[in-house]
Amino acid sequence: MNRLAPGLPGRLSADAARAVSERLSSGALSPFACRDASAIRRDPCERDRDTAVRPAFVRDAEKVVHLPSYNRLAGKTQVFSFRANDDLCRRGLHVQLVARVARDIGRALGLNLDLIEAIALAHDIGHTPFGHAGERFLNDVFHARTGRWFFHNVQSVRVVDVLAGRNVSLQTLDGALCHNGEFEQQAFETSGLAEFDTFDRVVASCWECGDETISHLRPMTLEGCVVRVSDIIAYVGKDRQDAIRAGLCREDTFDDGLGGGYNAWALAVFVSDVIEHSVGRDRIEMSAEGFAEMRRAKRENYEKIYGAGEVNGDFSHEVAELFGALYEHELEALAAGDESAAIFSHHVRPTERRLSYYGRSYDWESDPDQTVVDFISSMTDDYFVATCEAVFPEAAGLFPSRGYFSAGTLA
Repeated sequence: MNRLAPGLPGRLSADAARAVSERLSSGALSPFACRDASAIRRDPCERDRDTAVRPAFVRDAEKVVHLPSYNRLAGKTQVFSFRANDDLCRRGLHVQLVARVARDIGRALGLNLDLIEAIALAHDIGHTPFGHAGERFLNDVFHARTGRWFFHNVQSVRVVDVLAGRNVSLQTLDGALCHNGEFEQQAFETSGLAEFDTFDRVVASCWECGDETISHLRPMTLEGCVVRVSDIIAYVGKDRQDAIRAGLCREDTFDDGLGGGYNAWALAVFVSDVIEHSVGRDRIEMSAEGFAEMRRAKRENYEKIYGAGEVNGDFSHEVAELFGALYEHELEALAAGDESAAIFSHHVRPTERRLSYYGRSYDWESDPDQTVVDFISSMTDDYFVATCEAVFPEAAGLFPSRGYFSAGTLA
């Protein structure tokens, strides 16, 4: 039991359990679910036609997992960067955990599980190396140069929609854009968005206005709402397990007294709480006590974990400086047209080749700052470090090597 939230039972009431059982027995979707036939694409081409074997949102999920950017999530920080422990969660595992939590909620509510999976797998695909610290460092230099704002959820949309050109549905793109778990809410109602013109204006506003727009985003589907709340549920306890495993915290560090066991408690309690207060409704909601406890736990994580992480702490100044220096270096390479530079050989030319398959092109010349942001945000942690060490001799040896397990680390 969580001594700070004794009123949260971690199970459904008899009425809610009956409603869920009836829904599962019938096999029917909720009247509030998004149907595959409702999928909206920029190009309604024959290749992406909805079929019995590959429904619309199955196609979206498959498009996402076959992107190089999805593969790179396995090499990007979730919370901890410089730890020789392969059991710590990376960004690639995080999106799968979000998908798992969201599918559990969505199944009970009769929602479209394929759309849920597509959104969950895509939601962090635009994330930077070094997690939220890297996101902040890249935003700082980008904003100083252009007045625009970098946020990983907005870049996720750009990666899938523009840089990959995969004709992914509006519903999946919207869910990725609106997922940002830094802006938690007790209840989510859908936005009513129904076409790409409005969506494109919202995306443009995110780049231009940052938090002013992003903090007010609402998903257009209940499936997107489920992924948004599942993002927090998936990490709030898992990050505690990792902090204990990394030696940053102890089992008795946290006020609730559950230690690493908070993850199992949170998964059971928050999932059932969302289902209890959302079943049969056209909104996704938590109880007041459930929402208060989730916010409390997240706030405690900020105090005891996130603010003390390596990139946020010991290495913050050095890494921030390298983001700025690498940004300027890549801008200069673009301006010089240096085809031997990594930004050309590893980013611009491969992106052009992938897009040409779909009859599209990469307009990298008209906005060099955006092109540099595309490149740096696509890097894994190790690629960023190797690039900096190759370009800036003074960076050699700055970063501790994560490497592989050494004797005794499995304990």
